[in-house]
Amino acid sequence: MGREVRKRPATLRTIARSAGVDVSTVSRVLNGSPEDAARAASRETAEAIREWAARLDYRPNPHATSLRTQRSNLVGVLVPRLSDVVLATIYEGIEDAAAGHGLATFVMNSHDRPAEQRARTELALSRRVDGLVLGDAHHDGVLTGELAERAVPFVLVSRHAGEHPAVTCDDYRGGRLVAEHFLALGHRRAAVIAGEPFASTGIDRTAGFADRYREEGLDVTSVHSGFDTASGHRAAERLLAADPRPTALFAVNDFAAIGALGAVRDAGLRPGADVAVAGFNDIPLAAELPVPLTSVRSPMHEMGRRALELLVTVLNGGHAQSQRLEPELRVRASTAAFRPPNGGS
Repeated sequence: MGREVRKRPATLRTIARSAGVDVSTVSRVLNGSPEDAARAASRETAEAIREWAARLDYRPNPHATSLRTQRSNLVGVLVPRLSDVVLATIYEGIEDAAAGHGLATFVMNSHDRPAEQRARTELALSRRVDGLVLGDAHHDGVLTGELAERAVPFVLVSRHAGEHPAVTCDDYRGGRLVAEHFLALGHRRAAVIAGEPFASTGIDRTAGFADRYREEGLDVTSVHSGFDTASGHRAAERLLAADPRPTALFAVNDFAAIGALGAVRDAGLRPGADVAVAGFNDIPLAAELPVPLTSVRSPMHEMGRRALELLVTVLNGGHAQSQRLEPELRVRASTAAFRPPNGGS
């Protein structure tokens, strides 16, 4: 039996010889950024190089490429907790966009604790990431400010802090949308389950809601809570114990809103009919609840995709401008018109 002849892997020099161009041109087209490729060769030449690479079954050496470019092609992502469907969907958008740029990503949970945020950030930097996408920024901007001083490339997603580049939903506008909806239904006594005080999402959504009510000469009660169902339930219990109780509750997160629906039910009231409840993010579960939840839709996947694109802009030395994406109100059965009890006012 004859020996198996192994096919030698194609090299940049092999492709350059076949395409009739310089090796450096092949390297910039196949291993450089889109901007490098455009500067190195015409579109026709670049297509010819890629065709030869495919025909010769060229496989790039990631280690050699990173040595030449001083890049790891690795992006670190920090989120409070990936078990949250909102954050998981944002990460999917980041990962999908990264694949299009030949980048790999990894994600770590910080649980929104400053000490863990700092430790996870240092761990990511020790792996020589090209940059970071932070979904757990605190509004005080302490850690993000330190990273900026160290010239670490990063962008924020979902939350904003200071003047750092961020991709978020227009949370303030989303809060106003809920307030306008409640006011149109006749709800003049409204309250907010405002989320964590360090997160710009809760701060902005609450501010948009309260400002719209204030324009009508009405005050809004608010309580802070976690973004989980149990915290929303406890916060709603406190609000419903007021006399007079609010006729409408806005929770700045869908999971907190689901907890509020349970608290309304446990108080012997009918969600939607006796107390209107609205949430934020419009997770898939919102429309499938026994009382479907009115919610503000935030473009979660698109936020993640755009954040990664913004980071690529930063890495290429471009100007990174923050982006705020448009929210949409999805009205469902959990919000109905105000009906005075026993015909009263």
